Amino acid sequence: MAALALARAGDTAQAQKLAERLSKDLPQDTIVQGYWLPSIRAAIELNARDAAKAVEILQTAVPFELGKGDPFLVPMYPVHLRGQSYLLAHQGKEAAAEFQKMIDHRGIVVNFPLGALTHLGLARAYALQGDPDKARAAYQDFLTLWKNADPDIPILKQAKEEYAKLQ
Repeated sequence: MAALALARAGDTAQAQKLAERLSKDLPQDTIVQGYWLPSIRAAIELNARDAAKAVEILQTAVPFELGKGDPFLVPMYPVHLRGQSYLLAHQGKEAAAEFQKMIDHRGIVVNFPLGALTHLGLARAYALQGDPDKARAAYQDFLTLWKNADPDIPILKQAKEEYAKLQ
């Protein structure tokens, strides 16, 4: 999880080092090899703005992305990263499909933070598709979930700005 957090925070060099160590130390660990390492490597590619490479890497995680029950699995993280990759590539339809998959499986995502962020991703995907009505509805869902959040959180401020542009 530390390597993924570092990758998402932009410290790709440290994330890469940890990923290499995980790969070397746990070559037979199915969850590490099939779920965590693809997620870490995809996050690194997202930082490099290589959406196609991130999507390609995440193919390895498809058999595991709906997994649940393991306390060390972040529910559906590969799906979320794939959705983010499609957003980066300006492929709204594909991004919407990934985020919708998370909404359709909210019993897996439960109250994990990606569940709320999924609504923001879906809103952005609909906006990319040129569907302002669906985008507004998804932004409203996100903003409702975050109504009591600190108003200075950057992603919340950005979402409010994006939503205002749709009005």
